[in-house]
Amino acid sequence: MPVPLAPYPTPPVPFTPPARAQSQLVCSGCRNLLMYPAGATSVCCAVCSTVTAVPAPGTEMAQLVCGGCHTLLMYIRGATSVQCSCCHTVNLAMEANQVAHVNCGSCRMLLMYQYGARSVKCAVCSFVTSVGASSGAEQKPSN
Repeated sequence: MPVPLAPYPTPPVPFTPPARAQSQLVCSGCRNLLMYPAGATSVCCAVCSTVTAVPAPGTEMAQLVCGGCHTLLMYIRGATSVQCSCCHTVNLAMEANQVAHVNCGSCRMLLMYQYGARSVKCAVCSFVTSVGASSGAEQKPSN
């Protein structure tokens, strides 16, 4: 005998975060995002069992995407470079005042590049736009 269906689906229970404050960091083993309670000194990853140290309270963290394997990397703000633990690529960690913007010479996409570079290649159309004082390209340093 068929089971009758409920006329309306039961609404899902909304997610309510715990009352205690939580923070997050990237696992130093498998690169998964880990959540941990305030006050923890280390976090054990449920996926790979790697124990990752929690940065000291008040330490400002920043993120970047690895240029070699596109893994999200987390690092202490102020570092000049970050080595990827997956592919070992050394990535330049640029602060806001070390980058500039220019519009692509072909598709007009706004591009970001290291301040002082002579050219930048567009990720959308692959056009190489010359930058700098002699090029006449619009150069806007970020603050």
